[in-house]
Amino acid sequence: MPEAGTGRSGGTAALVPAYQAAATVGAVVAELRRHVPAVLVVDDGSTDATAERAAAAGARVLRLERNAGKGSALRAGLAQLAAEGVQRVVTLDADGQHLPSEIPVLLAAADRHPGAIVVGIRRKEGLAIRRAARFGNWFADRVLRWIAGQPLPDTQSGFRVYPTAATLALGAVGAHFDFETEILLRAARAGLPVVGVPVAVHYAPPEERVTHYRPWRDTVRIVRTVLRVMLRG
Repeated sequence: MPEAGTGRSGGTAALVPAYQAAATVGAVVAELRRHVPAVLVVDDGSTDATAERAAAAGARVLRLERNAGKGSALRAGLAQLAAEGVQRVVTLDADGQHLPSEIPVLLAAADRHPGAIVVGIRRKEGLAIRRAARFGNWFADRVLRWIAGQPLPDTQSGFRVYPTAATLALGAVGAHFDFETEILLRAARAGLPVVGVPVAVHYAPPEERVTHYRPWRDTVRIVRTVLRVMLRG
């Protein structure tokens, strides 16, 4: 795995896992740099110009040789930033769904709750979202609430603030979209606070939307991950 270069020690950095995101990642990075001093894009084995567009917009890029999944990209990025001494990490997707202009809302909540994982609860009222995706989100939220014994906010939202070292210490191993569910379950079991704050999001029309989330396959992965955490810890 190639080095991404030395980042700014301490403070906050943004982490963007990206796969085949050449059409959108440049605009995301450019807007991010208005709100966060350092941006790391993890190119998850893309075969398009994702890495080049991200770098041209001002991000540092960590390239994974093969597509390993969103969770693998997030873990690699968190490990890189932790090694550089970054204390907290804002994560968001490369497709433009998450709005960098909402980052101050998340960081304000992180300031109010030091050491907590902060999750952006996506406002979806009036947005066109595929039925299968809605079901996958609903299922994950309900199952995690029951298992954790407490409400967990928007378990499939990738718009978050993580305390870097504490998050890595939870030991989540999910390689795909299950990572973001697993990390909340492990946080609840470890007593690490999880805070949700409402944020606006952008959804392109369904016919224009590009997503790598596969509702049925990824929901099965989430269920398997939940069962693994329950049975093995």
